[in-house]
Amino acid sequence: MQRRRFVGTLASASLLACAAPQIEAAASTAPTPNTSASRVRPGDPAWPSAAAWDRLRQQTGGRLIQVRSPLDLCRDAPAGNACRDFFRQLKNPYYIGDNVALTQTTGWVDAWTSQPSAYAVAAESSADVAAAVDFARDNNLRLVVKGGGHSYLGASNAPDSLLIWTRGMKAITLHDAFVPQGCEGRVAPVPAVTVGAGAIWMHTYNAVTTQGGRYVQGGGCGTVGVAGLVLGGGFGSYSKNYGTAAASLLEAEIVTADGAIRIANACTHPDLFWALRGGGAGTFGVVTRLTLRTHDLPELFGFVGAGIHATSDAAFRRLVGRFIDFYADALMNPHWGEIVNIRSGRRLDINLASQGLDDQQAEAIWQPFLRWVADPANECSFALPPVIRSGPARHRWDPAFLKAHLPGAVLSDSRPGAAPDNIFWSANLSEAGHFIHDYESAWLPASLLRAEQRAQLADALVEAGQLWSIELHFQKGLAGAPTEVVQAAAETATNPAMRDAFVLAIIASEGPPAYPGLPGYSPDVGAARRDAAQIGKAMAALRKLAPDSGAYVAESSFFQADWQRAYWGANYQRLREVKRAYDPDGLFYVHHGVGSEGWSNDGFTRIAGH
Repeated sequence: MQRRRFVGTLASASLLACAAPQIEAAASTAPTPNTSASRVRPGDPAWPSAAAWDRLRQQTGGRLIQVRSPLDLCRDAPAGNACRDFFRQLKNPYYIGDNVALTQTTGWVDAWTSQPSAYAVAAESSADVAAAVDFARDNNLRLVVKGGGHSYLGASNAPDSLLIWTRGMKAITLHDAFVPQGCEGRVAPVPAVTVGAGAIWMHTYNAVTTQGGRYVQGGGCGTVGVAGLVLGGGFGSYSKNYGTAAASLLEAEIVTADGAIRIANACTHPDLFWALRGGGAGTFGVVTRLTLRTHDLPELFGFVGAGIHATSDAAFRRLVGRFIDFYADALMNPHWGEIVNIRSGRRLDINLASQGLDDQQAEAIWQPFLRWVADPANECSFALPPVIRSGPARHRWDPAFLKAHLPGAVLSDSRPGAAPDNIFWSANLSEAGHFIHDYESAWLPASLLRAEQRAQLADALVEAGQLWSIELHFQKGLAGAPTEVVQAAAETATNPAMRDAFVLAIIASEGPPAYPGLPGYSPDVGAARRDAAQIGKAMAALRKLAPDSGAYVAESSFFQADWQRAYWGANYQRLREVKRAYDPDGLFYVHHGVGSEGWSNDGFTRIAGH
């Protein structure tokens, strides 16, 4: 599973007018309580008439789309050139993102399959969004929201629904001194960036860092939507220094279930603001723009990469134990993040990112560990020689620099006339259109790094790694971060377990783009289920160490047990109260989102007693 991996060669290559403030708007129609047991579908007597849909089209300036699946051409001629070209385009995340009917994941075995909505509003303003929300509420429709379309859990698609598609709302504006609305005289101005709900991280980094010389805390995969990542909590390569993306949120504009356009910040609707900082996307309303704090840019970003092979099981156990010691003593601090992989075949792959260190400083930190590996007595060798590099931070996401200095680092949007800044990391290619076999995550607490616990941790990692490869995402836990970063995260809705975790362990598998039932392009269900079974066994070995540690909502299992506690811990009850206040009838539904226990798994039928 390649998603969000900080790729060594890629990373090392990259190293060499806010919208006018709006007052809260009243709903265009009085809210109609939804007391029906089920939402309506096409063909039901209550499904809106053609005239009703036409009124919505007029309200939204002609931006209502009757959605057609591009798979129709494959069903008609699965062996034809048009179908082959479509599946080739599914490896271009920009093509997927610009198609109203598609999502970045094509499905998950035995869980869900990407399916288009019946209609979509290609929103260009908060007024468009409000019109769509009112229409869905008043007509008892299943409502879906899609920006980047990267939801692993299938939250950005549902058949027979009305989709609010925010892709066109992607303006990016930098501020030297931003004060949230209603906070004048109470909050000091800070540098910030305002982004529309359809903006993605690659374009946002380019605007903030390449052009603006600042840093904004975002995600690793450049085509992920800004809004979805922030609302889900959000981690990036340098989270141990800058904190979570959710903690960077200063203000959001949001359309709630009553059709009102609200501003949420620390001074206005603070309860809703808290919930938006990690409480999950698509749950409390439709966020139309966000303003995030930006930070001083360090002079240097860096990278350390290596592949290490052990010649025996005993040597591999010593290698894993040695790395745990090294991480706990030298790397669990604000300078380091990203991924180490424990693989079958007695292999340890290092792909770590640094900030604020030059080559000599990083080499001095790593020399004790690298010398240990090179010592023949330890029965290890370098399958990939160690690389330690740093470079100007301003070029980290610079499209022109990356294309000129290491063209293999990035791939470009291959469509004719595509914008030159439409690039993505080549290592993220596997996730474009992928079909998930399984995806499990667990936060591991820093208590496992105590001297008396390290042997047990190493044993569990080796045991799990023999069953399936493990990705250790060190940037997705705040143990080792500065006190102020941890305190800022405590003011968000994200699971408190994240603040005490030193790593997020991810075990996952995927296949190429696939759609069940489509001749020539169906997933290998048997292989996917076998993968899932092995992954479940591997994660069980880790969860024995930390059974109550929780999981990261954006990267977790569709079948996550006890998901309320796993995703939000003690914060869940407070999130439920915010949900009841702003969406009492459950207009906004996502799988395993706050309040979703009151609905069937497809979001159409209310469960009695909820």
